[in-house]
Amino acid sequence: MNIFSNLLSQTVQTPRPKKQVKGIEIKSEREIEIMRQSAKIVATVLKEISQLVEPGMTTLDLDAHAEKRIREMGATPSFKGYHGFPASICASINNEVVHGIPNPKKVIRAGDVLKVDTGAFYQGFHGDSCITIAVGAVTPEAARLIKVAEEALYKGIEQVKAGNYLMDIAGAIEDHVKANKFKIVESFTGHGVGRNLHEEPSVFNYRTREMPNVKLKKGMTLAIEPILNAGSKLTRILSDRWTAVTVDNSLSAQFEHTVLVTDDGYEILTCRSLV
Repeated sequence: MNIFSNLLSQTVQTPRPKKQVKGIEIKSEREIEIMRQSAKIVATVLKEISQLVEPGMTTLDLDAHAEKRIREMGATPSFKGYHGFPASICASINNEVVHGIPNPKKVIRAGDVLKVDTGAFYQGFHGDSCITIAVGAVTPEAARLIKVAEEALYKGIEQVKAGNYLMDIAGAIEDHVKANKFKIVESFTGHGVGRNLHEEPSVFNYRTREMPNVKLKKGMTLAIEPILNAGSKLTRILSDRWTAVTVDNSLSAQFEHTVLVTDDGYEILTCRSLV
């Protein structure tokens, strides 16, 4: 499960609202409006980073920008200090799959595939999103991987509406990825998001019977985030105990949005085109 999902069960739970679906929080209109604001902050930061990143910068430069902007907009970084994570963004390059720690020695170079994941905590609620950036001219394989990863996210989102099921999302993502001959990273998934950065349910990117196939209800808020590898789907964790990398050194790409379930469809709360 992603991000920090191995810690999901350890998350300190805040008081639950009255309306529940199998332990899944259904947000009220007031809560949804707050989440629109937290998500807008995240979308703004990621859009800015996508526009300012250039070869020669470090991942710590991006982290400093993200933290500054999140705080300027009245929020706090969701990731910083979360179970000990030391930064406001995850910055993962090339074969780094997720949870890359920003570092002043990690220089971004032309041709890199850069994943930037961040969250903002605003008035009691989190927003969460990730983008993959092609830094300068990348290889055709890298460009196609990034394109298919983003397409897979939207294939999944298109299945979101009250009355559909989690496996509708998972199946749409899986089918698109397999048709394009890439691999889905199965060791990380999406999740519910709201009062906690990670809530139920787990949002898988492939069909599985490991978790209940939850029926979607109006007011659920989900972080949908497919991760694709160009080679093996397998990953390993580096000695920093956070950064996951591909076992075969192949490229990896990820996209994520915080999405609201509505009666007749969905609302992408972290939509960058609206900021």
